[in-house]
Amino acid sequence: MEIHCQWLWKQEYWLPPGIRWEDLEKMEGSRRPLPRDLLLALPLALGFIMLRYAFERRVAFPLSRVLGVKDQVRLKVAPASNLEAFYTKNSRQPTQNEISSLVNQCNLTHRQVETWFRNRRNLDRPSNSKKFCEPVQDAHYWYYMLELGFYSSLLLCVSVDIKRKDFKEQIVHHFATIFLLGFSYCSNYIRIGTLVMLVHDSSDFLLESAKMFNYAGWKKTCDSLFVIFAAVFLVTRLVVFPSKIIYTTLVLSMEVFEPFMGYYFFNALLLVLQTLHIYWAYLILRMIYKFLFLGKLDKDERSDVESEPEEEENEEEDEEDWSSWRKRKVVLDSRLAMLSSSCVLNNLTNQKADANRRLPKAR
Repeated sequence: MEIHCQWLWKQEYWLPPGIRWEDLEKMEGSRRPLPRDLLLALPLALGFIMLRYAFERRVAFPLSRVLGVKDQVRLKVAPASNLEAFYTKNSRQPTQNEISSLVNQCNLTHRQVETWFRNRRNLDRPSNSKKFCEPVQDAHYWYYMLELGFYSSLLLCVSVDIKRKDFKEQIVHHFATIFLLGFSYCSNYIRIGTLVMLVHDSSDFLLESAKMFNYAGWKKTCDSLFVIFAAVFLVTRLVVFPSKIIYTTLVLSMEVFEPFMGYYFFNALLLVLQTLHIYWAYLILRMIYKFLFLGKLDKDERSDVESEPEEEENEEEDEEDWSSWRKRKVVLDSRLAMLSSSCVLNNLTNQKADANRRLPKAR
């Protein structure tokens, strides 16, 4: 075990050439970065989870009702054991061949099986109320610990959180951020790590605020916040982050230290984050195009688009089809009733005419 620890903490992996762990121990100040300090992030992550749980139920949910957030009525699905077993064990979105096989098993039509799966997926989708609730050295130390605890809590809750369109990208982002924070803290890259966190935190709260107002139905406020968020995001993530931070760590640092293993690892994580920034910027620019040229801003394509964005529309279409079918059925029933009554009257008239014709013959 000791051999593995010595291999893991070799200074060639973590520190630039010419720098030793003993040099860090000689640092002036009341606190110096120690790897064991990162253990504080674990209780902080659990604390964030409990705080989030209490906030969602005691504050966010009552606040959503005050702001007028309304949940869409979900259509219940008819009990079907075969379909439910396939939904839970195999896939939430069956292929056409699988649907054909299920049609034979359940004695349902192809359209009925598709509608059942669509309504079943809608039952698992989060409601608007749940989405609304979606949530100096000493200063550097606590900033690091809080950020690390926060991202660790997001990673721990990823299995129970709302599945987004960019779910895989978010997982990569959380892992890259946690490794980046841990490595920069242990290697004493505190300043550059703090700048990375500030650049990311400068726009995230604007997006969350815009989503809350969107779920509450405050469209103008949501649109205004989204415009501000888009401007801040594009400037900080596509201009400041690559031109100031990545350029400093990737190019200017070569003037001070020779490349080493930590240099490549640290910059690789920064480039991963920049790749995600470009992907999210593409989604945001697409939303801006819709907002400017089509005059609508329906969904957040960056992180709040569900994996099945068209299903609510399909559900509404089903409801409209059902209501129109009921109206047509009422009209059809009334016409059938009129037709049947006219047939009865015609039969009575014919019987009376036959009786009148027979009456003279009988006399």
